[in-house]
Amino acid sequence: MSAFERTPAPATRPRGERRLTLALYIALLAALAPLLSVVDPGAWTFAVATLTAALLAIGFVARRLRVPAVAVTLLEAAVGAGAVTVMFFADTALFALVPTPESFGQIPVLIQSASNEILLGVAPLEPTRAVSFIIVAAMGILTIALDHVVLTARMPLLATIALVTVWLIPAIAVPSGVNVLAFAVLAVAVLALIRAETRTRETVAPRGRADGAGVTAVAAAIGTVAIVGAIVAAPSLPPPVVRAGGNGLAATIDPTLNLGDDLRQRGDVTALRVRTNASSIPYLRATTLSTFTGARWEPDRLRSVPLTEFAFDDVVADEDIRVTEYRTNVTIEQLSSAYLPVAYPAVGVDGTEGLWRFVPYNRTVQTPQSNTLGQSYEVVTHLPRPTLEQIRGAEARLDGGNVDVDVVPEGLPPIIEALALEVTAGATNDFDRLSALQSWFRGPDFTYSLLAPVQDGFDGEGADAIARFLEVRAGYCSHFAAAFALMARTLDMPSRIVVGFLPGTLTNDREESQRVAEVKMSQLHAWPEVFFEGIGWVPFEPTKSLGDVPRFLPAAIAGVDDDGEDVAGPRPTATPTATPSATPVNPDFDDDATAAPGSVQLVDLRPYLVTIGIILVLGVTPTTLRALRLRMLTRRARSGDITAAWRIVQDVAIDLGAPVPASESPRAFGMRLIEAHGAPSDEMRRLVNAVEHASYARAGAAEAGARAAEDAEKVRIGMLDAAPTESRAKARALLLPRSLIIRPGSAFADRVASA
Repeated sequence: MSAFERTPAPATRPRGERRLTLALYIALLAALAPLLSVVDPGAWTFAVATLTAALLAIGFVARRLRVPAVAVTLLEAAVGAGAVTVMFFADTALFALVPTPESFGQIPVLIQSASNEILLGVAPLEPTRAVSFIIVAAMGILTIALDHVVLTARMPLLATIALVTVWLIPAIAVPSGVNVLAFAVLAVAVLALIRAETRTRETVAPRGRADGAGVTAVAAAIGTVAIVGAIVAAPSLPPPVVRAGGNGLAATIDPTLNLGDDLRQRGDVTALRVRTNASSIPYLRATTLSTFTGARWEPDRLRSVPLTEFAFDDVVADEDIRVTEYRTNVTIEQLSSAYLPVAYPAVGVDGTEGLWRFVPYNRTVQTPQSNTLGQSYEVVTHLPRPTLEQIRGAEARLDGGNVDVDVVPEGLPPIIEALALEVTAGATNDFDRLSALQSWFRGPDFTYSLLAPVQDGFDGEGADAIARFLEVRAGYCSHFAAAFALMARTLDMPSRIVVGFLPGTLTNDREESQRVAEVKMSQLHAWPEVFFEGIGWVPFEPTKSLGDVPRFLPAAIAGVDDDGEDVAGPRPTATPTATPSATPVNPDFDDDATAAPGSVQLVDLRPYLVTIGIILVLGVTPTTLRALRLRMLTRRARSGDITAAWRIVQDVAIDLGAPVPASESPRAFGMRLIEAHGAPSDEMRRLVNAVEHASYARAGAAEAGARAAEDAEKVRIGMLDAAPTESRAKARALLLPRSLIIRPGSAFADRVASA
């Protein structure tokens, strides 16, 4: 701000509070929008919107009444606490409004309950009392804090950090694609909040025009470039690589079938290391999905009990079914999850640290408080080992289960059942039908592909996506498992889907004479299971080119001993015979999963070209914005706005590194530019006279505008021409104009920029 501008009379209170309060309210709601994808909408949405508006309104009115800042915050806190008490603790509060010790005692219980639901639940969560309390209370605290930061302390940038953090929390909790609309709304709301605050600090220039007029247009241009760049360019960049090591980032498990984004990541880390006394490395499960709604497979949310207080149920199998005990040791390296990877069927888990609970229904282990990272534990399993004749003689049927695992939703696309009947037409028992389905999926008709579902628009888990997968016949584990499980149900067989890890890759390391396998995050997997009477849940592997196909030996050669200990059924023969085993096939996460070894892999240049393009765009953006701003100021100057003409001179001075202090008069400033920076003297003197005339005698300002615009342009060109080349000041002024972000008279403008 230059000295020729009039200084407004001191205000009795900060200006623009109404606009700033409204901008903060919109920004708070915009930051909360992504939470709707994590928690189902309900009464909490209305409560948050109402409570936030009420708290901001109270702060606005209190400041209008000149209530001290500390008292404003305390008043908001009292109202917020009362509102939360009425909503969640009315039954224990005094007059349903004043919290009692009993009310405060319920808070830790609600927090613990909400933590369990968030850690073990799957989005979208049900808006229970505990979850709703956490959201409403947190938003009330955030509103009070940001009201003080923005309205009292006038620090909108600090508030912006908090708002962006709140917006990111749902995206971190539930990884998914970028919500373009939600991001754009947040970006616009944040920019509007910052602009609303900066307008309160602008003085009024001659003719009633704000000194910051035009700043909004430039800010809008910068904001638009930033938003468009983030939305359009960011998804084109190569994904960040998560690296193993002490400073690496730990990966997580998505307990749903939305595994595509994780599998398409090029970066990879070692999730865990595993060894076992079994003849082959087992699959490790995290959770099961038994309920199919027609639109999605939902993870099981069933009763769990403390791992240290209750024993696992015994594995139930027919008396003539051989059951063998195996021990599998797992060490977690770079996996941070509430789901503990365990072999199946587990009857014991030892060595975990922290609070862990197991689910009797599916024998999985979860935690409401601890974490898998750094855990080292042993899983004891009792594995039924039926012969080929026994499993062929068993029926795929489950009566009286905890979950309805044979429901087929109405309106199922006909292709699903039709293909199931066609593929299994020649089989005479349930196991052979399922084996026919498995062989069909792993046969030449299907292709493992991570990209085809995206390109063809069926990268989902609903019935329509499954039908489309059966038409395209290209997809990854989620599609194979979902299609197999649903087709099994159309054949009246109980099925479910398991999310966990493939067996991994054997290394040269040994521990206690057992080879150690390394399991990568890229080996996150989904596979189906079918329940057989007298045997239990039997896994299948329909995914093309991945995993182990389950094998059952004929009775004549099934009595083979190994390192396991038989706990039920017939004992093995004294002389072991060779046992056929399936060798794990490690997944190739390129689109062509069957590429021949040694084939040439072309480098994808698109991410690099996009990056170069973005750099070029960012390089010319400051120059383009400076040109647009100069054009705008020139047009205003020619229409009679002397302030705009003077701002042209101030901007070029800032760009060249000359100080533009608020304390210096226009005449002194002009003389300094003539003497030290090569400004043309005649044009500068006329421009200074015009500025002084506009400041103290507004009449005639319009007539002098056209001449002032010409003088300002000549001063600008003269100063640029006079800038010494060796100082790089001219190049910096043209390529990186500081005036886009530094205002005349500000603290940054009141200093000389280094050359």
